[in-house]
Amino acid sequence: MTHSPLPPVPKKLQELLHSYSGHIDRLQKQLNQVAEESRSASTKLEVATWMLQGQLEEFAREAKAELEAVEATKDADAIAGAREKELLMSRACWKHVWLGDEALCNYFQQN
Repeated sequence: MTHSPLPPVPKKLQELLHSYSGHIDRLQKQLNQVAEESRSASTKLEVATWMLQGQLEEFAREAKAELEAVEATKDADAIAGAREKELLMSRACWKHVWLGDEALCNYFQQN
């Protein structure tokens, strides 16, 4: 039985989130679900775009909550790390960073 390749997480997101492999895994799982649905390629790409945006917004909300929790500890190093993560997750939400990913577009056009 031949399996189709998995839809790729946009390269720019992989680069931004390289320190957060669990986040990349979550995005990959969402893309895999979109790929398995029986829809047209253009609809799948649209759904994948919405899904990525929603998941990235969730990452930003999680990072903000982590920052708020860490701020209560008054640990300067932990706060700095949480602020850096929140900024990174916010940047990942900017669609222009990843929206034109050719590999993702090609995947849904070819599969």
